[in-house]
Amino acid sequence: MPMESKRILLVDDEENARLALSRLLSREGYIVDAVSNGFEALDHLREHDVNLIVTDINMPEMDGITFLREVNRSFPGSNIIMITAYGGVESYIEAINLGAFEYINKPVKIEELKSILHKIFN
Repeated sequence: MPMESKRILLVDDEENARLALSRLLSREGYIVDAVSNGFEALDHLREHDVNLIVTDINMPEMDGITFLREVNRSFPGSNIIMITAYGGVESYIEAINLGAFEYINKPVKIEELKSILHKIFN
């Protein structure tokens, strides 16, 4: 799959984190759609195909674990990377058991993310 056709949906309520990660992914050649919460993300997924979802766990209104459950129900088979600044063993186990491809801590390390993207897309 050519890099240009790899579309990532980024879900993060923190504007600075969302913008920084969007820029980073765009510089790597991905098409990035960014939204601020799980409800916007679900609406986006109903309208657009994406190859990967990168979502924060700690968000108001709908947390990342609830969002993951909704994605599993409505868009089964989606590739999802969970990110968090407040990671714990319990949320890690829950996310992986719910089918998240990977779980990484903020601040996101570019080399770690590149490695994960390589695993997903190659």
